[in-house]
Amino acid sequence: MNYVDFFGHKVSKLIAGDNPFNGHSYITEYVSKQEMIDYHTEDKILEAMHEMEEMGINTMLPLADPYIIRILQHYRSNGGKMNFIFQTYSPMMLSLETASVSMNMMMSVEPIGVYLSGTYTDLCLETNTMPKLYEMLKHLRTFDIKLGLGTHYPEIVELSEKENWDIDFYMACMYNLRRGREGEQSGFITGKNKSLIRKIIPEDRAVMLNTLKKVEKPIIAFKIFAGGQMLVEREEADRRERIKDAYNTIFTTLKPNDFAVAGVFQKYHDQIRENVEVLNEWYEEIGK
Repeated sequence: MNYVDFFGHKVSKLIAGDNPFNGHSYITEYVSKQEMIDYHTEDKILEAMHEMEEMGINTMLPLADPYIIRILQHYRSNGGKMNFIFQTYSPMMLSLETASVSMNMMMSVEPIGVYLSGTYTDLCLETNTMPKLYEMLKHLRTFDIKLGLGTHYPEIVELSEKENWDIDFYMACMYNLRRGREGEQSGFITGKNKSLIRKIIPEDRAVMLNTLKKVEKPIIAFKIFAGGQMLVEREEADRRERIKDAYNTIFTTLKPNDFAVAGVFQKYHDQIRENVEVLNEWYEEIGK
């Protein structure tokens, strides 16, 4: 595993997301939300985290869901050393007061960063409520933590850079999964499984990467495998080649210290091991 610097912290080039831990499936015709939720007991989540560590992944991007935070507290109390960069939890971002409660919960496990979720950010753009976004960012900045901005829109990155928003890093989606649900709240608020209607547009990745090439702030790329859509129903050799191609496209475009996140669902095959093995193979091929 290769590592990069993230504000003085050594972070693996590939970090782990937790959408599957929360039942967020983007391939619902193959794996349902309920199947993911049923599978991911606390023991299964901790088991996955320990395998991540064994494979060299030393950083995780958890959702600030109180259930997940409790698991991370148990992990910490038992000596777990993994870094955490939190995604804000939309039901706790409905007011500045509840945002403060959530931030204090996150601080209990000593994260190295927090980012405002892309759905929150993008909804403000879609509904012409940008002052709400500015107010929330200003509020989150009062906490002693590196602050990131999540988005599915290249336009948000461009606007932030133009206006010099007070943030430290970007969490940038490779595919615009807001398309077709503009103005819709997070599924964690509405109870809807947004992935039922999400299909990727392959051209989105090139547009986002072209925007990110101009950005000096650190970038975390997400949905690098299109929520698993580019990998389903593929034979192992083809699947691994697609994973490697995604690494090559993204990592050769972004800055050397930028990195990426991938969620994993371990029920049917060891995605953690596969993702890391292919990354290591790619590094060997390019001579690093």
